[in-house]
Amino acid sequence: METPRRILLIRPSALGDVCRTVPVLASLRARFRDAEISWLVQDSFAPAVEAHPGLTRIVPFPRRTVAISRLWRPSAGAVLLEFLHSLRDAGYDLVIDCQGLGRSGFFAFVTGAERRVGYAQAREFGWLGVNERVTVPVELHAVDRMLALIEGCGVPAVRDMRLYTRAEDREAAGASVGSERFAVLAPTSRWAGKRWPIERFVELARALLDRSATERIAVVGGPGERDQCGPLLDLAARDRRVIDLVGKTSLGVLMAVIERASLVVANDSAPVHMAVGFDRPLVAIFGPTRPELVGPYGRERDVIHAAVSTRNEHKNEGFGIAAMKAIPASAVIDAALRRLESWN
Repeated sequence: METPRRILLIRPSALGDVCRTVPVLASLRARFRDAEISWLVQDSFAPAVEAHPGLTRIVPFPRRTVAISRLWRPSAGAVLLEFLHSLRDAGYDLVIDCQGLGRSGFFAFVTGAERRVGYAQAREFGWLGVNERVTVPVELHAVDRMLALIEGCGVPAVRDMRLYTRAEDREAAGASVGSERFAVLAPTSRWAGKRWPIERFVELARALLDRSATERIAVVGGPGERDQCGPLLDLAARDRRVIDLVGKTSLGVLMAVIERASLVVANDSAPVHMAVGFDRPLVAIFGPTRPELVGPYGRERDVIHAAVSTRNEHKNEGFGIAAMKAIPASAVIDAALRRLESWN
């Protein structure tokens, strides 16, 4: 492959997918040590990767500003046009579309790069935006699919999942959780069918504290997810050992909190992949989705999975809720205690 000077990696969302795309960046940096490597990512998710030493710069996509429902506003249209012009003017030699959707394929096309690599099976006609189409088996883990994509254009895979944080975020995390040993509970998810019952998270928290498995527990989640955490936040209000961080941290600080944790217990959501990136003890609770395709990469042993399905069912709310309810509190408690014991 002719050595490119400027490379653009396209993976705007979702947050968990952004976190598990870092091996692509590591692979590109190992192959092209002197190239400028940029990452097109949703602006709100930029802190997940901006501290990575292999990255030259972030290209923030202003998704909220240019949402379809807002494009009728002249200001939103102007922002979108400016963003597209910036892609065209950047002079990229090589573009890798790891998202494989119509929007990401369009962004790849707009760059005008000589080499635009993407999936031959990209959805929403996303393959139209690339000129090197790599056929990748769908029955691979999401990380392996992305690595197969770049291997298809001559870049050896580097399976480096490490995430990085900024010093100021680590300092803020220390102020939030202190220096004692603590566990992180991440009980939320965008999809109702991927949430383990919140009452069982309360049982887990009490068991960890009652058995002196950890000195403190930090409950994490996004600003709009407090309603999902009600009983657990009630426990936090009564017990100072439970720290309510739901909606109270930036993404960078959330990552730094997980980086310091003695244990992470989470639904199928971004904190699972953050725990992998920081090599933390983990219990990942999966119901309607297939861990072998979307679970914590290389950490299959850390998954508790109830559902038996031949396809991902995360948007099938009824199926998901039933599957998550089938996972007893005792199974997660036992797994959490084993992780703490084996890592200490």
